[in-house]
Order: sequence, then structure tokens, then C-alpha cells
Amino acid sequence: MTNSTTPSTLFDPYTLGERLRLPNRLVMAPMTRNRAAADGTPEPVMATYYAQRASAGLIVAEAATPSAVGRTYPNIPGIHEPSHVAGWRRVTDAVRAAGGRMFLQLQHGGRVGHPANSGLVPVAPSPVPLPDTVHTADGSQPAVVPRELTVEEIRSTVADFAAAARMAIEAGFDGVEVHAANGYLLHQFLAQGTNHRTDAYGGDVAGRVRFVVEVVRAVVEAVGAERVGLRISPGVTVNGIEEGDTDAVYPALLDALADLGPGAELAYLHVVFADPDQPLFQRIRRSWRGTLVANPVLGWGGPLPADGGRAAAERLLAAGADLISLGRPFLANPDLVERLRIGAPLNPLRDQYFMYVGGETGYTDYPTLADLSTDLPTGLPTPRRTDAVRRSTRTAVR
Repeated sequence: MTNSTTPSTLFDPYTLGERLRLPNRLVMAPMTRNRAAADGTPEPVMATYYAQRASAGLIVAEAATPSAVGRTYPNIPGIHEPSHVAGWRRVTDAVRAAGGRMFLQLQHGGRVGHPANSGLVPVAPSPVPLPDTVHTADGSQPAVVPRELTVEEIRSTVADFAAAARMAIEAGFDGVEVHAANGYLLHQFLAQGTNHRTDAYGGDVAGRVRFVVEVVRAVVEAVGAERVGLRISPGVTVNGIEEGDTDAVYPALLDALADLGPGAELAYLHVVFADPDQPLFQRIRRSWRGTLVANPVLGWGGPLPADGGRAAAERLLAAGADLISLGRPFLANPDLVERLRIGAPLNPLRDQYFMYVGGETGYTDYPTLADLSTDLPTGLPTPRRTDAVRRSTRTAVR
């Protein structure tokens, strides 16, 4: 890193690793939007959506699965077939043409999945089902009991992540983010409530962090540490996760990641729902030597703060974060960086269009400040909101 020791603002440039120059410190967080084709191939509308938001310092594209069994919900993208690479290449080309930079999040759903979505029984560290329904193309269905991964299958899953990372670079991404947060497969291995294994991948903290470390190591070996970020969510209980020993598992995980080898410093660590007053966040900042991306709590489930999260973001910068990721503010405001910079009002969220509805409405039709100055017509339709869509608004940011 070649970044100033003087107090930073959200709008200062930042060098990520040794090569990627970011024009500002605002990161567009990965948000599942269900606009891919049924087979996981990114649709052309996704290229428009991401290119509209290319003024972000860095875009982390929505979760893409490294295998069919890792699929969570309908119409989420994948990164394990040639068609996926071609579809994502359209997206990265559009973002790069608009001046942007982009990582791809790699996510395996684990027990958060359903045979109606993937054609396969979900897998997990242990046969502990998700305590909720799962959205499918035919509506919400009860979660099924996942199949416990064998040791050989764990090794194959590690290889799937490495192969997905190589495909992401082939598709034109600047790097990948390994998703070990928010109750998906890697997080399931970390948590006592979902990991009841008694072999090398369970039991004590050293066993429960092993799978995450092996995934990260394999991805680093595949594409280089400077192209790899890791997302974690200490203490977060979404998707029925019960960690049990949060204050022990994350320091142990970071200690293990510090031993990836000479020059193998990850591009960044991404902490979800970060609280600058929380002792664990402070401990992570002190122990993590590299770039720290922090995602602030913005009253999840309710309206956005009027300032779009700027005050919360600046608090995290003052507490030592290097970059700040925002989700819903970027969703509704393609030109969020400029709006925050000048204190302009934000577009209202239309959360009925977050997930499962498809199409351009509530996706690529949010106006920029320049659009508003031309007095474009208003009055967009509002669909009937199903219970599944209501639940989806609580889980769009992943």
C-alpha cells in the first residue's frame, strides 16, 4: 500500500495492494439481485447495472457460486461454466469501459439451498437444516436437511473455489472475494451451531477455521494473494447461524491467514456490519496488517439514513478502516459517490424490486442527478409484494 498517514476522507484515492488504484474509498458491496439467467449466466442487463455504478472506488459483484450444489436461490449467477465466464466478461468489459474496477464474490450456499433450485441436495459441514424456508421458483419451501460433506468432498469444494477464481480472472475481474460470512457454507464451518464434526474440520477452533483457511490458500495459489479478499461477519446471526465463540474464532482465523507464506498478503479483509465501538472490531483492526474494508450498520430492515451512511462511514474511517462498503445506498443511487460528496438527496429505495422479480424496474432505472435535472417522468409501477419478497429485503446485502 502507498497510502497517506494523514486523516483520510471517503473521497481520497487508495492503492489496493501494489497495483490497483482506487479513485475513492467507497466500495459497492455485493448484493444478490436475481437477474441472471436460469442456468446462472449473467444477463446483459447486469452489465448495464454495474456500469452505471462504476464511479465506486471498487465494485464487489454479487455472490457467484463455484459449483452447482452451491447454488442458493433462483436466477443467481455462477462462475463454474464457460457460459458464466462469457456472461461475466460482458459485465467487466462494460464496467472497465466506464472507468471502474471490479472483484467477484465467490459464495457456496451450503445448507442455504434447495433441490428445487439446484437439482441437488444441499451440503454442509453437518446435517443441520436451515431453520427457515428457502425461496424457489415455485415460491418458499421448507428447508431440507443438508448432506454432511465427506473429507474428500471438502477437498473437491476447495478445488472448486480455486477453479472459480481462475475463471473470474479469465472473465476480466480484478480479483475475487471469498465469502465466509452471513451464514453460508464457509461461515457454517466456523460456527458451533452448524459444525458438529469430530474430524479435522470440526471440534475446537483450530478445526473449525481449517476449511476457510484451505479455501483461501487454494484461491491465493490459483490467482495470487493481491487478487483475493475475504469477507467475514463476526457475531452476525443471519441464516440461523450461532457461532458460540465469536471472540475466539476470528482471531484464530486471522492468525492462521497470517501464515499464507512470504508476500502472500491478501488484498483485503471485509468485515460486515462493522461497529467501531465493538472491542472485537478494534482487535481485528489492530491485528490485521493489510487493507480493512468495513461495512457499517445502517439500520438494516428500515429506511436508509438521510446522509446515505456517510456519517457511519466516516466513523469507521476514523476507527482505522481503509475502505467503506455500502450496499443499499449504491443499489438506489448509481451516482452515490457524487451524491455523498456534495450532500445531495438520495433516491428512495423500492425494496419490492430487490430480489426475485427480474427485469429492469428497480434495477437499472434509478435516476442519477443528471437524469433528474432533465425532468424525466416519474410514477413507476409497484407490484404486489409476496411474503418471499418481503423476506428478501432483509437479505439483499450479502
